[in-house]
Amino acid sequence: MSTVTTMPTVEIANRLVELCRKGAFEKAQDELYAGDAVSIEPHGTPDFEKETHGLDAIKEKGKKWESMVEDSHGIEVSDPLVSDNSFALTIMMDMTMKGRGRMKMTELCIYHVKDGKVVSEQFLM
Repeated sequence: MSTVTTMPTVEIANRLVELCRKGAFEKAQDELYAGDAVSIEPHGTPDFEKETHGLDAIKEKGKKWESMVEDSHGIEVSDPLVSDNSFALTIMMDMTMKGRGRMKMTELCIYHVKDGKVVSEQFLM
């Protein structure tokens, strides 16, 4: 009988922060997210659905976001605040958006973990 070892929430949080600080968002998703993960956008976000279901759809949403960015001037990712099965962090992005100009945006990002994988992410502005 084999035992499946799952990564503790604090390790998932620290790895996600490490990859996001490098801009390796898709690698973080491939490595840390469950296949049926859910992504929840802030209320009133005009360019995206309120909820995106499934890792493939979340990755497509990321590609859509990247296609909207003309230039990235910097990103800052906070250290995570971790509880038993969830964690939160902030991400500040300084970017020039196509047709919208340069802007700085800070989001509070909340992640829920089950069986060693991120099962949901929620972004708040």
